Amino acid sequence: MSVFYHEKSQTFHLTNGRISYLMKVLPNGTLGQLYFGRAIRDRENFDHLLEFASRPMSSCVFEGNPCFSLEHCRQEYPSHGSTDFRRPAVELRQPNGSRITSFVYHSHTVAPGKPALKGLPATYCEQDSEAETLTIRLRDELLNVSVYLNYTLFASHPALARSARIVNEGGLELHLTHAMSLSLDLPDMEYELLHFSGAWGRERYLKVRKLEQGVQSVESLRGHSSHNHNPFVMLRRPGTDEDQGEVLGFSLVYSGNFLAQAEVDTWDTTRITLGINPFGFDWKLEPGQGFQTPEAVAVYSHQGMGAMSRTFHTLYRSRLARGEWRDRPRPILINNWEATYFNFDEDKLVSIAQAAKRDGVELFVLDDGWFGARRSDRAGLGDWIANPELLPQGIPGLAERIEALGMRFGLWFEPEMVNRDSDLYRAHPDWLLQTPGRTPSHGRNQFVLDFSRPEVVDRVHAMMADILSGAKVSYVKWDMNRSITEAYSAALPPDRQGEVFHRYILGVYDLYERLTSAFPHVLFESCASGGGRFDPGMLYYAPQAWTSDDSDAAERLKIQYGTSFCYPVVSMGAHVSAVPNHQVNRATPLSTRANVAYFGTFGYELDLNRLTSEEREQVRAQIAFMKEHRDVIQFGDFYRLLSPFQGNYTAWMAVSPDRRTALVGWYKTLNEVNGPFRRLRLRGLDPALCYTVDGTSAHYGDELMEVGLVTTDSSAGECRDGQRPSRDFDSHIFVLKAD
Repeated sequence: MSVFYHEKSQTFHLTNGRISYLMKVLPNGTLGQLYFGRAIRDRENFDHLLEFASRPMSSCVFEGNPCFSLEHCRQEYPSHGSTDFRRPAVELRQPNGSRITSFVYHSHTVAPGKPALKGLPATYCEQDSEAETLTIRLRDELLNVSVYLNYTLFASHPALARSARIVNEGGLELHLTHAMSLSLDLPDMEYELLHFSGAWGRERYLKVRKLEQGVQSVESLRGHSSHNHNPFVMLRRPGTDEDQGEVLGFSLVYSGNFLAQAEVDTWDTTRITLGINPFGFDWKLEPGQGFQTPEAVAVYSHQGMGAMSRTFHTLYRSRLARGEWRDRPRPILINNWEATYFNFDEDKLVSIAQAAKRDGVELFVLDDGWFGARRSDRAGLGDWIANPELLPQGIPGLAERIEALGMRFGLWFEPEMVNRDSDLYRAHPDWLLQTPGRTPSHGRNQFVLDFSRPEVVDRVHAMMADILSGAKVSYVKWDMNRSITEAYSAALPPDRQGEVFHRYILGVYDLYERLTSAFPHVLFESCASGGGRFDPGMLYYAPQAWTSDDSDAAERLKIQYGTSFCYPVVSMGAHVSAVPNHQVNRATPLSTRANVAYFGTFGYELDLNRLTSEEREQVRAQIAFMKEHRDVIQFGDFYRLLSPFQGNYTAWMAVSPDRRTALVGWYKTLNEVNGPFRRLRLRGLDPALCYTVDGTSAHYGDELMEVGLVTTDSSAGECRDGQRPSRDFDSHIFVLKAD
């Protein structure tokens, strides 16, 4: 791993033997982009990669030189308006009204390891030998402003982490209106853009479109990363698939309004920008103050999308997620929400937990409705004090009863929200995000607390810390059930209202940091009405997230498949729920519900007391199976085999680090009549090892990967006596073990 700087040519080369990233100081002092891709040998000079031409109607930097225009240069952190007419990475509004800037190379430093980003989530190192960080200082001498570009190269991953810090070192009062985390200019447009979009209940559906000249983007203006789009995009070369071909992945470690954009100019240069959404963003940068952007992570793979995903999985699982639970298999839980909704008391909860304990469940989670006047979604939010009518001994008493069963106890909070029918609102009506003189909008009968105000965060922290310190709570589900409207803070002056969205997210991060630091034994799971804030920023504080409120097994195939392109399996909350499913009213087999949910942090969303004895036997077998195999599923290498977005079948697999154990999930949506014979080509096995499949037949790894695993079922031809009939929503988990 090395960061080379060639002083004579003013060229930077970051390489770890897997990737290379090349930059150069351009003739006018700005920083230019030369190459990002597969590792290449270092040399003193890469100037041959710079190309200049005199183009008609171009504006040029140097008088008398018609060949040098920033419009035709690939840059690292571009500004708009000084011969570059593309979207900028940075923009500052100045007292005279100008937005023109010129950031030129000033100096650089190289340091081992990776510095933390104060107040923001980011990847990290446990030892300095794991990474090296280059910081390049750019300056606008007229404004006396510096931009510090941070590039962290990881020793063991084909990944680069980037961020920027903009510092006002002069005497002017400035307003920062654009501050991208990453800007990357690529030399051509021969890519397909892949992104992950949807809505509540169908999050992170895979979308593919060819790059064309113009601007293509995904974004959120909802105050959170959102169900609708995710702060992760890919660019892949045509013909790239899971196993071969070039792909670039870009991920933003942030939970608020974001923009992920590809701009292709009419000379086919592609500019990727990723960062805080500039729409409505306006950060007052007073003299001596700085602004730190969130971190963006870029991953390159020449071995297809699968290799790219496994890089993100390993990096985010081990060097983004933190804490005592980072490397531990996750407990199998049962959540009471779909079993009871608001209709419960303490004895009913304990009866559900008793049944779950008998079947092998390890963690009981009390969801919404335990606090204040919360008997519906119209009251109680903001009053984090147990309702004595429901829980006579409060949370400590219930937790003791659950612990006495030999289970852990978990608790649901929605700390960012408030109902008007609450003591908190009655005491502090000004603590809402709301615009003066306008009626605030609601969602689910609730309103958003102004987390840009430290006193609001302090009050919520005090209530939550009191609960967590006074009871045996081992797990917290942190929910957030609506987007932000009327984003105005009564605590900020008019010229700082453009800071509200970002300050809100900083407040959320601050509360997370304080609670996770004070209660390191607690496993936090993030949630935002399901998958509305499933992003790397949350993963830094909570090592798992509720993937979607939609727990239907057939729908979850698409949701979990799409999520897996960036996020590790162990981060995905995946549960078995009752049928007919509460979201889509579909009935799927209990076996298939478990076979899908295994590939995540496994649990149940139902009352086991309501199942038949035969179903309870299935549940016991499912839990025993997950306990036996969760290390492989949650911490092994994940391979996507068949896409639910392309056909009737879905398949994926997890392989242990030593490649001696693998679990293959195979799923059929609708049954076939007189269908074909089928084989499934596996991945990630050791070609030389012989694997037994489901404890019976034995096959070498090379055969299973090149010829395939036979997955033909009774839908091929007629179902004869002795065959298990195939059916809609069928599935099977193949267990492979090496001799």
